[in-house]
This record gives sequence, C-alpha cells and structure tokens, in this order.
Amino acid sequence: MSRPRALTVFLAVATLAGCLALAVAAQIPLSPVRDAGQTVTPAYEGWYPNEDGTFTLSFGYFNRNREEILDIPVGPNNFMAPGRQDLGQPTRFHPQRHWGVFTVKVPADFGNGEVVWTLVNRGQTFAIPGHLRSEWLLDAKLDLASNNTPPALKFAPSGPEGRGPDGITTGPVEARVGDPLSLTLWATDDEIGRENPFRPQPAKIMLMWFKHSGPGDVAFENTEPRVDKENGGKSTTSATFSAPGDYVLRVRANDLSGNISGGHAQCCWTNGYVKVTVSE
Repeated sequence: MSRPRALTVFLAVATLAGCLALAVAAQIPLSPVRDAGQTVTPAYEGWYPNEDGTFTLSFGYFNRNREEILDIPVGPNNFMAPGRQDLGQPTRFHPQRHWGVFTVKVPADFGNGEVVWTLVNRGQTFAIPGHLRSEWLLDAKLDLASNNTPPALKFAPSGPEGRGPDGITTGPVEARVGDPLSLTLWATDDEIGRENPFRPQPAKIMLMWFKHSGPGDVAFENTEPRVDKENGGKSTTSATFSAPGDYVLRVRANDLSGNISGGHAQCCWTNGYVKVTVSE
C-alpha cells in the first residue's frame, strides 16, 4: 500500500474510532465514581417475550455517586418517547448501578420500533433506546444453564403473584403524612442456585425496599426485612412519608443465584411495586 493511501486509511479509521468513542461517551460517560456531583444515566438491559405474544423491555440506571441520591421528576428532564412521558420510570436514583428497575411492555407487532428513555442532569442529556434486537434477548424468567427461576411475589396470601423484572403491582393504597404505612408481602422461591458466601444464611430470598417515585422522602422501618419461610414467606415492614402526593415504592426480591443488586446475568430477581396516595 502506498504511503499516502495508508495515511488516508489510517485517518479514516481514526475518525471512525473517534466518532464511535463520542457516541459511547454520550451514552455511558466514563467519569470515575465519586461521593457526589456525578451524573445518572439510563441503561437498557434487554427484552424478553411474553406468553401473550407481546414483549417486555427492561431498563435500569447508573448513578455514579457513592452517596448522593438524585431526584429527577417526570417531565422535560426525565421522559419516555414516543407516547406518554411517564411509563413507570423511577424519579429517585439511588447510588451505583441498578439493574432491571422497571419495564415497558410493547405489542407483538413492535418490530424495529424503539422506546427511548431520556435523562437530563448536571447539564447533560443522556438517552438510551429499548428495542427487540436479537442479541439483547434476556433469560429474565428462566436461567437456561440452571433452570433457576425468579422468586414469586404477591401482596395477599391468596392473591396473584408475579415473577421477573415486570413483577407485580398493587394499589393505590392510602396513607397519611407522618403515619407509618404497613407493607406486607409473601415471597417464595424454587431455591435453585448457589449459597452466597458474602451474605449471612439461612435467608433464601433477600428483599430490599426503595422509593421509586414521588414528591417527598420515604423512611422505611427496615429496607431489608426478613422473609419468614415458616409463615409462607411472609415479610413485613413499614414506610413513612414526608409529603403528600402520589408515590410508587419498589421492592426487589433476589434469590440465591448471587445477583444481589440485580446483576448482568439478568436472572433471577423479581420487582414488586406499591402505588401509594399520601394525604396531609
């Protein structure tokens, strides 16, 4: 290859690499994790099929702060598109990486469509599309390597149950500012998986409660309440609200597969959502 042609090829490759780097940087900033002052970016985890022919898109986020919590209300700085701005995305962003926090169901004929989640914070705009590309197929409800399935959650002893990132939703229930709201659920699991050496046993299901969205703060009596296997998997905690308005609380149930905070394997955990209307 002649020297001028080699130089041309080199410059073309360098330009392409630079463009790709900029595109990646626009979606996933590489700034180091700090205690505060960092951005939060949306993440697309992938998709999985539903029995009725529809599909579920799973989204999470990465808050690069070790300690700082960010609140970004639904609106011009936190929206889904096309269609309704609010498709169940969080407005409170807890520190570090959170996998499969909410899902969006799309129709059987979704094809090459996209659902885009946009977050604006720290003067920057971050957008990530959800889609049905084959390489993004998830094993969210069955780990094919082990036949492991997510825990089952229900909010009444004989009520409906949910499994996986889409999980189950209840409410709205009513609460008053300053008065603890009792939160009770039942969690069971197939107990397929491995014992986790980093977490005390014999807990078979690990629960963690979060404020998902809402105008004020939420104080939980216990963010990681025990699951009483001898009582049908019953677990109880309470939440106290600082301001009136509409809230969503999220509980994440992890099994013994080791994915304590979600995990890139995308199996096996289940989300539960409680809608709460809080009055003065």
